[in-house]
Amino acid sequence: MTGAAVATGAPSAPVEGASGTQALDRAAAIVTHVVEADHAVGFTEVVETSGLARSTVSRMLAALERSGLLERLDTGEWRGGPLFVLYAARHDRTAQVARLARPVLERVGEDTGETVHLAVAHGDRVAHIDQVDSTFLLGARDWSDVDVPAHTSALGKVLLAWKVLPVPDGALASLTDQTITRRADLEDDLEQVRTRGFAVTHDELEIGLSGLAAPVFGPGGDVVAAVGVSGPTARLEARAEEVGQLLVAHTRKLSRQLTPGHHTKEPR
Repeated sequence: MTGAAVATGAPSAPVEGASGTQALDRAAAIVTHVVEADHAVGFTEVVETSGLARSTVSRMLAALERSGLLERLDTGEWRGGPLFVLYAARHDRTAQVARLARPVLERVGEDTGETVHLAVAHGDRVAHIDQVDSTFLLGARDWSDVDVPAHTSALGKVLLAWKVLPVPDGALASLTDQTITRRADLEDDLEQVRTRGFAVTHDELEIGLSGLAAPVFGPGGDVVAAVGVSGPTARLEARAEEVGQLLVAHTRKLSRQLTPGHHTKEPR
């Protein structure tokens, strides 16, 4: 007996006592449908497109979730699981980090009310790849297309601290009278970043602007991105420890999504 169709067309109707090959074909068809969909897929949609009994679909989805091939969202819908993320993180890391990080950015934004950023290293600079705007009337600007020296921003300090970006040769640019310009002072600051697990800047990029950021770890324990919050110093300076710890908690969860089955490296 041949197996059921897997990728296109309607799968065959359920057959009692299906062989292992048939079960694999049907599971593959479900995975293919969910991964190729341009939206999160609901349970009813899986049942209708697979042609399988609801109980069979339920068992298959549970097995696919346990294996990391699919992931169930809080809404009850399904999308590609952490194994796809892990594979893509090795080949198209930025896109996958951005996809997984978006809910995290939104939660941090809800918790803080401030502008939230996601950044990665691009060459020798910090590249902002996503942002959630502040809920306050006065918030931080959109930094997506702005190139700033890494040592002047909290996001940049995270990437410097974990050696994703190199400390630049020569003199360090000074943007305000609070910018760190001595190499020894910067190394001390980066050691503090690694020790407490998050970076802080107050008035170092712009007077009146503060930022905090924490690292996102990927496969192998390397830092692949940073999630940060920025806003007026008057609002953030007194909340630095609280917001910093909040970022660490969220980025650790994100790191675990990127490294299923691996231990997330803790800040030393």
